[in-house]
Amino acid sequence: MPPDPAEAIALFRYRVVAEATNERLSSAERGLVVRELAGGLHELPDGSRKAFSRATLDRWIRACRAEGLDGLRPAPRSDIGTARVTPELIEEACALRRELPVRSAEQISRILRARHSVRVAPRTIREHLRRRGLDRARLTSEPRVFGRYEAEHPNERWIGDVLVGPFVPHPRVAGSRRAYLFLLVDDHSRLLLHGRWMTAENTRAGQVVLRAAILRRGLPQNLYLDNGAPFANAALDRTCAVLGVRLVHSQPYSPQGRGKQERLNRFIREAFLAEAEHVGIETFEALNDRFMAWAERDANTRVHAETGVTPISRFLAGGPLRHADPDLLREAFRWSVTRVVTRTAQVSLAGNRYSVEPTLVGRRVELRFDPEDLSRIEVWCEGRSFGAAVPFVLGRHVHRAVPQAVPPSPEPTGVDYLGLVEEQHAADTLGRLTYRDLVSDEEEPS
Repeated sequence: MPPDPAEAIALFRYRVVAEATNERLSSAERGLVVRELAGGLHELPDGSRKAFSRATLDRWIRACRAEGLDGLRPAPRSDIGTARVTPELIEEACALRRELPVRSAEQISRILRARHSVRVAPRTIREHLRRRGLDRARLTSEPRVFGRYEAEHPNERWIGDVLVGPFVPHPRVAGSRRAYLFLLVDDHSRLLLHGRWMTAENTRAGQVVLRAAILRRGLPQNLYLDNGAPFANAALDRTCAVLGVRLVHSQPYSPQGRGKQERLNRFIREAFLAEAEHVGIETFEALNDRFMAWAERDANTRVHAETGVTPISRFLAGGPLRHADPDLLREAFRWSVTRVVTRTAQVSLAGNRYSVEPTLVGRRVELRFDPEDLSRIEVWCEGRSFGAAVPFVLGRHVHRAVPQAVPPSPEPTGVDYLGLVEEQHAADTLGRLTYRDLVSDEEEPS
């Protein structure tokens, strides 16, 4: 009889671990034997030599002690009975998926086995279906179609973004700082409204660029931004509410509608940033000066491939711009924080100390201020204004001299308090006796 391949493998494994299966060995002794077996090479039936890991040897020992020689037989393959994948089987699997798109690859495998008594691995079915464009996710989900959108006139819709740039030397800190370009683009004209390289990606940087853009280009109707920290905050919400601008945030992981901004970002990297890095960037001030000149003379004056005209000409063709009232603009970009007044009638803001009304000591007040001008801060408490907070300057504290009236001298009472105490003490201890009464005539000194 030809030898059984499974039994031959079991016998080989037994020869390898036979010494370690001895029942008389303790756990420590068996461990030493297994480590020695794992460190050597074992001759296979074909004459080659191979090493086996400690985990493999332990698994064989446990199987041999539990089931004997049968436990050392190799486990049957999970794909026993799998037929060779023929084109007919693949076509039938595709037909089953088209018929019912929610059918899984496992279900199709079971159907093929029930009909043809052969098993096709679900992984194989899944791969062939994916190649044919019949994967379940594509068939069961409704395709999304995105249309093109463009604002009808200038300042109808502004789109904002932050472009991460290179490291630039900073004059006030050691080394360099990452540069972040905050920029706004008009959806109708593709005009680069305003942009500025900042040292930090925060709320204040975003508002500085927005304020400058409104001063230069007028007031927008809609502001379309992403959900980043510089654009999703209470300060920006208040600014848009005061100015009457509708603030819209793009949905997370849905960049649709920001194609114009992305194309502008790519153009800035290729046409400006590459040239700036080629010649070297010395300071943030120099970087912003060059960017402003490039934006006005290059980016906004080139003929746009989609509109057929320059962005600046299309922007100005929309007629007069709607500008914001200066007082309203100042109010829109004013920040508000709360502080508790200290015992010295002071509040702190941005590392500075300010003096307020002494009646506000211990109370919680609201400080309203322009982040670009900390010299004037308005103090509010319970809906009522208490004037401006004055910057505190530490100096010598001097009171004015006040002339005092000289009081008249009091009349003497003639009381000798210590004399009274002495008399009372003598009365309590000696009574009315005098020194002469205590000394006899003989003892009296001459």
